[in-house]
Amino acid sequence: MRIRLGYDIQFELPVSAPVVAMLNVHPSRAGDLLEPDRLRIEPDVKQEQYTDTFGNVCCRFTAPAGRIRLWNSTLIEDSGDADPQDSSAREIPVADLPPETLQFLLSSRYCEVDLLSNTAAQLFGGIAPGWQRVQAICDWVHRNVTFGYAFASATKTAVHVYQDRTGVCRDFQHLAITFCRSLNIPARYATGYLGDIAVPLTDAPMDFSAWFEVYLEGRWWVFDARNNVPRIGRVLMATGRDATDVAITTSFGDTRLVHFEITTDEVTAPLL
Repeated sequence: MRIRLGYDIQFELPVSAPVVAMLNVHPSRAGDLLEPDRLRIEPDVKQEQYTDTFGNVCCRFTAPAGRIRLWNSTLIEDSGDADPQDSSAREIPVADLPPETLQFLLSSRYCEVDLLSNTAAQLFGGIAPGWQRVQAICDWVHRNVTFGYAFASATKTAVHVYQDRTGVCRDFQHLAITFCRSLNIPARYATGYLGDIAVPLTDAPMDFSAWFEVYLEGRWWVFDARNNVPRIGRVLMATGRDATDVAITTSFGDTRLVHFEITTDEVTAPLL
């Protein structure tokens, strides 16, 4: 299948400010792109592209005072398959994990492993290691946390989610990630496009989505504690320790969001 991806994001700035944007499709999906994937900025300003320490594509620029528009529209080829699953996938002992996965066992800004380790052991320690344990974590978070945009908070951490049992998409993933890390399963935060493809449409405006990945059986696997079902048309943009590492835009100055529109729609071939 083919999926039309895009965004139109606009800010107002009282004075100019440096900005880092993370709006490109992840390099692992670059080969699937059918059109250029380029950040377009109005008014036109010089931008510098680089790859961060997690392998994500970033664009750096200085936004002038006034209104600035960040936009793009691109097309990607997708298999149309749901997220891969393997119920027999095993956990890798910490001593045998690849060095690059070890950072995803540690506490981070939104994932306080040290504060939830005992809780994770009590809830999931009796479940057989591997895929089934991770799925049990997703099931628990999905059942016990209530979703709602009114619960969004930039400072809400996994501990807060566990205590309040409320949150938005990223909060579900932060709690599940923390439980996984507490049980020595490498887990990383992921963000990207996830449209309403092969699922009932909702009235909620389209947004970027969050999920997480765990390292089992020698590779990374997608899990999603918010939706908790395999989905079609997931397009990765960035991965990191938590939401801090994959912010769509980071401004080093005063900015006010005035417009936010995301597109992720399946493109159907015209009838001949």
